[in-house]
Order: sequence, then structure tokens, then C-alpha cells
Amino acid sequence: MSEDLSRARRLVVKIGSSLLVDQGSGAVRRDWLNALADDIHHLRSAGTEILVVSSGAIAVGRRHLGLMQKSIRLEEKQAAAACGQIQLAHAYQGALARHGISVAQILLTLGDTEERRRHLNARSTIVQLLTMGAVPVVNENDTVATTEIRFGDNDRLAARVAAMISADTLVLLSDIDGLYESDPRENPEAVHVPWVGDISPAIEAMAGKAPAGYSSGGMETKIAAAKIATAAGCRMVISNGVDTHPLERLAAGARCTWFVPSASPLTARKRWIVGSLNPVGEIVVDAGAQSALKQGKSLLPPGVVCVRGSFARGDAVIIRSNDGQEIGRGLSAYSNVDAARIAGRKSGEIAEILGYRGRDELIHRDDLVLTG
Repeated sequence: MSEDLSRARRLVVKIGSSLLVDQGSGAVRRDWLNALADDIHHLRSAGTEILVVSSGAIAVGRRHLGLMQKSIRLEEKQAAAACGQIQLAHAYQGALARHGISVAQILLTLGDTEERRRHLNARSTIVQLLTMGAVPVVNENDTVATTEIRFGDNDRLAARVAAMISADTLVLLSDIDGLYESDPRENPEAVHVPWVGDISPAIEAMAGKAPAGYSSGGMETKIAAAKIATAAGCRMVISNGVDTHPLERLAAGARCTWFVPSASPLTARKRWIVGSLNPVGEIVVDAGAQSALKQGKSLLPPGVVCVRGSFARGDAVIIRSNDGQEIGRGLSAYSNVDAARIAGRKSGEIAEILGYRGRDELIHRDDLVLTG
């Protein structure tokens, strides 16, 4: 089995603290970051959208605040994160500006990926940034997170973000070149695992504990991330990123471990819409809209006859024909109140009717599944 990084169309790259930050001085490894920016530029030039999930804010902030003791309290970590985030954002901006690439900073909490409305808002913002040619740089919002709600590692955060934006590839850059049957730090004869098609209990058992240092993630969190990513139809790779140009080396065939899903991101998302969400409303459409939906198009307001039930933006709804037959299911871009107001009207009239400019589609085709 083989995978190729060049196949990626929407790529999430996770960077660990031990790669980005010199553990002796606490300073950003500028040469390494500049080389990564070169790799990002080359991939983008080939048509790949890229988002970065970056660790390192706490590690950088500790140096600036003089918190160099081995163990620090949660409040001190949050203060270090607040200080370090601005340092990291400036470093990424400087590295990518060499190629004329705009950078956007996004801070997320666990709740932002789980609560439906916040999930949709974050997804919309990130996708818009990618569409406009920017590189979003994401990190956990350590400043407001607590022990109970924080991810605790950016491997799983990266997987959640990859699932959120329907990325097809997730790269975890680490200080190890993939999964081994046992810990290669302790067993020089450990066997490397190049490809994983099913995350079985045997695969999970291969995970070890996190190494010493600033990073809070180890192989255990990477396996957990692989579960999240592959369930969303996103393939994931663990690759050694210690040396410069890590993405270039990965694309050239460097040793790594690929975790491969059984479905594409779009297929996985549509399975989730049909199988995991309970519809809370109905939208009745005319024959013209029904025909357009069967051709793979989005549902536009002009084809809507009426709206039933109470639902909010992002909720799942059933789409029915005039005679009551279920046509499909999807995620509404509008609440039932606003959907009823724009039903039967042209998309160009939405702003005048509602007082704000929303999506042209009532249900986008990527959020819609035909069931009948």
C-alpha cells in the first residue's frame, strides 16, 4: 500500500512544540520555520489548501515570562500561552510573508468543535480563509481553557479541525518517523509499521507514553487523532519533522506511517448527517427544486414551498416533496423563522428581507443527502 502527499487537496499540518521551539532557549527555530514555509508555498502552488495547527505558545511564553521551572500551574500555563501566542503569530507571519502568503490566527476550545453553532461558525470562517488564499494557524485557546475542557494535546485538536473542515489529509509532524510495534527509543530492533487500514486493539497497544519535554502528546494521542480523522474520511500520516523541509521530505517518500480511511471526507460527512443527526424540522419543495436536487445541486430559496417545525441554523431537517415523500436530509443554513421568510424568494433578495447577507443556499449540496 502507498500514499502520496501530492494527492492532498485540503491539508492540515500539525506541528509539535519540540519541533518549533528550541527546548534549551525557548526560542522559535526560525530556520526550521522558514523551511516549512517554503514547503507550504510549494504545495499551495500545486493547488493544495493548507491549514496549520501549531503547538508552542506555552513553551515560547514561558521564556518571555521567566517560567523556566519544569512544572508550572494551570494559571501560569494560561499566562504563558497568552504571551506566546503573539510571538508565534508574528513568527508565522514573517515566515510566510516571504512568499506573499497571508496568515490568520484562530484559537479554539473543545466546545468550539462540539457545540453545533460554534462548530459551524468556525468551519465557515476557516473555509472562507482558505478560499481567499490565507493559511489559518490554529491552536487551542489555552488562555480560557481549563483542566476539564482543554484538549491537552494538539494531535486531537488537529484531527477535530481536519474533520470540521472536511480535510482529506492530516500530517502530524513529530520527532519520530511513525508507528512502531514497540518503542524504538527502548528497543532498537522495533519494527516500523508503514500503513494502517484498521485501528485495531493491537495497533492501539503499540502506543507508548509521551516523551519528556514540553510536548503533551505521545503516540497514544496520535492513535486517538487517527481514529478521529479516519472516521471523518481523512487520511493521516505521522512523519518525522525534526530536520528542515519536513513536508518536502515526506512528499519525496520519507519513512512514515499512513492511517487510511474507508471513505472520503464528503462521504463520511454525509453518513454523519443521515445516521447521527435527528431531524428537527421539514422543508417542502416544488417539482423544480426536487429535480435540481436529484442533479446534485443545492437547495435554493425559490424552490421552497413551506417550512415546518422549529429549528436553528445548522440543525438537520427533512426535505419533502409536495406530496409528502421524503427526498433527502440536510443541514439548514437558516433558522425556521428566517427560512420561512425567504421561502419562494430569489437568493438576491435575502439581504433585503432578513437585514443581513447570509448564504445563497438554504441547504448547500455538501450538507445534503438524497434519501428517496
